[in-house]
Amino acid sequence: MAQELSEKELLKMEIEQLKKEVKNPRALISKTGKEIKDYVEAEAGNDPLLKGIPEDKNPFKEKGGCMIS
Repeated sequence: MAQELSEKELLKMEIEQLKKEVKNPRALISKTGKEIKDYVEAEAGNDPLLKGIPEDKNPFKEKGGCMIS
C-alpha cells in the first residue's frame, strides 16, 4: 500500500498519526516503573515460567519414551 502513495500522502499520514500520538497521556517512568515492578513481584507466584507446571497438568509431558533396537 505504501508504494502506491505519493510522498506527500505518506507525509500527511505520518502527521495525522503524530497528532493522534501527541494526545496520549504520558506518565513519569519513576512512577510507572515502580508500578510495573510491584505488579511483577505480586504475580511471580502465579507465573508458570518461574514456578513450573505440575506434571499432572503439563500438556507437553512426554507420553512415552523412544526405544532404539
